[in-house]
Amino acid sequence: MKIIRFNSGGKCFLGTPTDDSFTRARRIDGTLFDMRPTDETLAVETLLAPLVPTDIFCIGLNYREHAAESGSAIPTNPVLFIKAGNTLQNPGDPIVIPRRSRDIDYECELAIVIGPRPAKNVARADAMDYIFGYTAANDVSSRDWQREKHLGGGQWARGKSFDTFCPLGPCLVTRDDIPNPNALRLRTLLNGQLMQDHTTADMIFDVPMLIESLSSTLTLRPGSIILTGTPQGVGFARKPPVWMKPGDTVIVEVERIGRLENPVVAEG
Repeated sequence: MKIIRFNSGGKCFLGTPTDDSFTRARRIDGTLFDMRPTDETLAVETLLAPLVPTDIFCIGLNYREHAAESGSAIPTNPVLFIKAGNTLQNPGDPIVIPRRSRDIDYECELAIVIGPRPAKNVARADAMDYIFGYTAANDVSSRDWQREKHLGGGQWARGKSFDTFCPLGPCLVTRDDIPNPNALRLRTLLNGQLMQDHTTADMIFDVPMLIESLSSTLTLRPGSIILTGTPQGVGFARKPPVWMKPGDTVIVEVERIGRLENPVVAEG
C-alpha cells in the first residue's frame, strides 16, 4: 500500500494515490498508525513528505563499494549519526545551499519507517515486525563541514543538518509491499545525468541487523526513520568532485517507492 501526505483545499490529509502521478488520492481519516480509509477522492494540490519523523537516524558507510570509494575500512558496527528535524523537506520543494557551505553532496537512500510499537532490544529474527514501511530519502550533506579541519572537521551531525537537507518521499510504502528491502535498486540523477546506480543488496548491515543494533542502545520510537546508507557514486568521491549548485535538479529513485525530485537553490 502506498500512502502520501498532501495538502488539498487548505488542509493536510493522508491518502492512497489513485495513480503514480500523485495528482489525486483517496482520503484516509485518522493517523498514520490508526488509518481509516474512505471512498472520497481529493486533488493533491501539494505533495508533502509522507510523514514528519519522530527522529531521523542515519547510517554511514553502509555500502561496501561506498566505503571503498571513501577510502574507509569496512565498519564492524553500524556507524550512527543523527539529522535534526529542521532538515525535513517535501518532494518538489528546494534543497537550499547554505551561505556557510559550498561542497553540497547528494546521497540516495532507502529509509525505514518504525512504528507503531517502540523498538528496544529487538532480536534480528523479530526486527521486521517493528517496521511500518519504507520511503526514499536524499541525505544531503555539507562535505566541507563534515570533513574540513578549519570548520571543526568530523562534524557529521552539523554537516548533515542544514535546513532542507532531508527530502523524503514521494510516498510511504507499507512493509507488506516490499517483502525484501535488501533487493531494491537505487539511482540518483543530477540534471539528468546518472550518478548512483546500485542495489540495497550491497549493504554491509542489512535492514534487520540495523534495527537489532540500534535498538540495543536506544529506543526506536514510533514514527522514527532510519536512513540506511548510500551506495557508491557520491559527488565528493568523483574526480573532480561534483557538488550540487543553484539551478540543479536532483532525483533519487528507490525501486517500488518512486522518484523523489528536488530543485536546488541558493539561500536568500
